[in-house]
Amino acid sequence: MTNVIVLVTGGAGFIGSNFIHYYLAAHPDHHVINLDALTYAGNLENLKAIDSHPHYSFIKGDITDRALIADIFAGKKGFGCPHYVIHFAAESHVDRSIQDSSPFVISNVLGTQVLLDAAKNTWPKTTQNRFLNVSTDEVYGSLESTGYFTEQTPLSPNSPYSASKTGSDLMVRAYFETHQFPAIITRCSNNYGPYQFPEKLIPLMIHNILNEKPLPVYGQGANVRDWLYVEDHCLAIDTVLQKGQLGQVYNIGGHNEWRNIDIVHLLCDLVDQKLERKESSKRLITYVDDRKGHDLRYAIDASKMQKELGWSPQHTFETGISLTIDWYLSNLDWLADVTSGVYEHYYDKTYGGSIVMKVAKNEC
Repeated sequence: MTNVIVLVTGGAGFIGSNFIHYYLAAHPDHHVINLDALTYAGNLENLKAIDSHPHYSFIKGDITDRALIADIFAGKKGFGCPHYVIHFAAESHVDRSIQDSSPFVISNVLGTQVLLDAAKNTWPKTTQNRFLNVSTDEVYGSLESTGYFTEQTPLSPNSPYSASKTGSDLMVRAYFETHQFPAIITRCSNNYGPYQFPEKLIPLMIHNILNEKPLPVYGQGANVRDWLYVEDHCLAIDTVLQKGQLGQVYNIGGHNEWRNIDIVHLLCDLVDQKLERKESSKRLITYVDDRKGHDLRYAIDASKMQKELGWSPQHTFETGISLTIDWYLSNLDWLADVTSGVYEHYYDKTYGGSIVMKVAKNEC
């Protein structure tokens, strides 16, 4: 297709901004519209390098705004109707969903439905259009010490966040089945890399190690996650967009299983080494009460992606984490901007010491 218009929702967030950087480099003639409400995790500084790109446009808005979404698909914003939708926009932090699930249901379920309706009512009955719903392996629930999530694993979410993402996935599936809507779902393992807001494990630990603050670890740190470097995820999404079959689900994993405590130890060693510190940052590790409903283990079987679409991750965790630390060390101003003045971390005793984000008064 020529003159392709791509609507990326949540493009100022962590994965969304990385994807826009990747996509414009891979498809320089396509036009990307970034729709983002610019909540706490959305940051236009993530896209400063491409702000003047002739094929990039930004619209500030909420995916639940039916009038705005209808105008975008009607071409009233001056860009024409999007051919593709890459749907990243979501409330995504589990701890926040435990405190208040309402924003998660509104954004992740209702927002998806608003987008689906606008696309369904606008797109012709053709397979040239694509709606790609970017989901998570958390919809599958938890694994024991063995086994992997496959695309056939029953959905069994254990947190309000993962339940809302499950609702989003099921809405997309229903539109495909009911309306023959051109949708595809991807489910990825934990992402890490540049531009990740420091409420998630890896950037939080890097930030706290740099500032010699406590390193909070849930329980004994035995929970296991499969880690995926964000650049590999971006390539995978583009591969699914170009080659994936409509109505299908594709699991995207990094083949990098790590216990949380082992990640924290590795980050301490690598940051200390890069900063040439003599005293180990492991002294800062602080064990806190476990999160409510904390899933023990996630592990993705991504063989469908490899066998059918030819994708496999290019980074090991060791190479990806080194690149990630280097990025944060080279972007200390960015890190300071997103952590100072607006948010502060605190221990919420109600949730047994879980780390949550407290919004400063000027942001209420």
